[in-house]
Amino acid sequence: MTQNRTHTCGELRLEHVGQRVKLSGWIENVREVGQNFAFVILRDFYGVTQVVIETEEQMALIHGLNKESTVSVEGTVRERSSKNKNLPTGEIEIVPEKIEVLGRCQYNELPFQVNRSREADEALRLKYRYLDLRNPAVKKNIILRCNVVSALRSAMTDHGFLEITTPILTASSPEGARDYLVPARKHPGKFYALPQAPQQFKQLLMTSGFDRYFQIAPCFRDEDARGDRTPGEFYQLDMEMAFASQDDVLGVLEDVLVPVFQKFGLYDRVTPAPFRRIRFNDAMELYGTDKPDLRIDLTIQDATELLSGCGFEPFAGNVVKAVAVSGFEGARKQIDKLCADVEVQAGEKAYWFRYDENGELVGGISKFLQPIKAELVEELGLSKGSFVGLTAGKRSTAQKTAGVLRTKLGAACPSHMDKEQYQFCWIVDFPMYEIGEESGQLEFCHNPFSMPNGGLEILKKAAAGEADPLSITAFQYDLVCNGYETASGAVRNHDPEIMIQAFQLVRLGEEAVKSKFPAMYNAFCYGAPPHAGAAPGVDRMIMLLSGEESIREVITFPMNQKAQDLLMGAPSTVEQKQLDELHIAITAQEDEE
Repeated sequence: MTQNRTHTCGELRLEHVGQRVKLSGWIENVREVGQNFAFVILRDFYGVTQVVIETEEQMALIHGLNKESTVSVEGTVRERSSKNKNLPTGEIEIVPEKIEVLGRCQYNELPFQVNRSREADEALRLKYRYLDLRNPAVKKNIILRCNVVSALRSAMTDHGFLEITTPILTASSPEGARDYLVPARKHPGKFYALPQAPQQFKQLLMTSGFDRYFQIAPCFRDEDARGDRTPGEFYQLDMEMAFASQDDVLGVLEDVLVPVFQKFGLYDRVTPAPFRRIRFNDAMELYGTDKPDLRIDLTIQDATELLSGCGFEPFAGNVVKAVAVSGFEGARKQIDKLCADVEVQAGEKAYWFRYDENGELVGGISKFLQPIKAELVEELGLSKGSFVGLTAGKRSTAQKTAGVLRTKLGAACPSHMDKEQYQFCWIVDFPMYEIGEESGQLEFCHNPFSMPNGGLEILKKAAAGEADPLSITAFQYDLVCNGYETASGAVRNHDPEIMIQAFQLVRLGEEAVKSKFPAMYNAFCYGAPPHAGAAPGVDRMIMLLSGEESIREVITFPMNQKAQDLLMGAPSTVEQKQLDELHIAITAQEDEE
């Protein structure tokens, strides 16, 4: 061990009784029993050990120290008369001969009690993250992260992948999110961009003759935060394979991820490979989302033909979806809250009725459904006691609202949701294009560098008006676990002619493609191999493995939801001299909060 300790605070046992030892750590707690008698709990990275104070001199020293001061203790190990079976070191204690102060805590009052820091306000936890991380319950997620990353690296190497790092300062390109821009001091008016992902670089590696690449890659996107996504920076297991098909990539990731979830996961059960594959359109029809939680056994049914003409105005002329569930016996107050929660999350209303134990339709919108009771019961397969939730609107709206309803009903019915497992599936055959919500024009749906099903031929038909661009699917795939997107990938479009044709459909001509993606376009012109890849999100993976609901709990130094680093005070103002060097003028200043 180091000069400041012979053992750690989690190491000593009965077999060490009688030995002279030296420990170092933080004072977690002091319990005074008498005038010159106290118990001190000493904590380090590895655990805690009880130290018994029995002299006036040592008592005076301890009395003058605040909690969280760091000390070294030299003394003898003895057996405890009152043992603590809940602690690995609970059968021994240290009788000190010498106590040395290594780092004094200057504050009588801490922002929060370290071993209960998870109960504190999150802003305080982030501001004093170095104290928060002293809590073993917080630290264990960071240890888990280290172990998982190590296992991922080992597994990828065993599969023949080379770990290659790619640049952090690169060029801005349209990849779906806002870039973080970095001004170039030596090139006034020009900017670097932090990479949203190493997408282009890893494809360039394939054209360079590398066969299998991976890295634990930092990615930077100027996005808003949510529970499963941190703003600003995240990490992914980025990988790419040359001369590979979709099946090749999916097979490798199944081989790599299943053992990791089996070894490190909170739950014992993990979907065995090969994972189920669900077409995007089928996922939307059955589950109302491209991130279905398959731990829930409920599916969505189409009730449009039966209900659109029932006389209930919100159904008229709309697609109607139904989620039928047995065993949901919520009172009216619970049902109203369920529907309100669906509306908050989906932005659309949910409706309901019951098919009660007497075989009658009751509650909600049941009065509109009485004339078609028999058909409704038969078509939806209702059993007595069933609850039915309903949604309506344009197809995508009705689907997505029903998806939220399905998830909330599953969570409310333990008999329909087997929570303690990891349920994986692949979502495949994503649409190549979609109509943008803001632009109202055709845009790439998932990844502009994906190979379309049908290749050049289907793109030419779409350009000629002989095929609907919205009907074109791509070799794109997402890995979903317990309702979270865990990885995303695609077979790449490595043919310059197909790339040009794909971008022309979204109003970007050949010259625009060459200017926006010059390196990749030119590289493909020198004979690129077919290649495919994916990128599981490391942060989200650790969140699932640990059972945390907030992704910030598995990141060592996370930002808050406003993309602020409360610990370091970022983002912050800089000196005018720095702005002048970068040829930047501030035209508007945000008010200080």
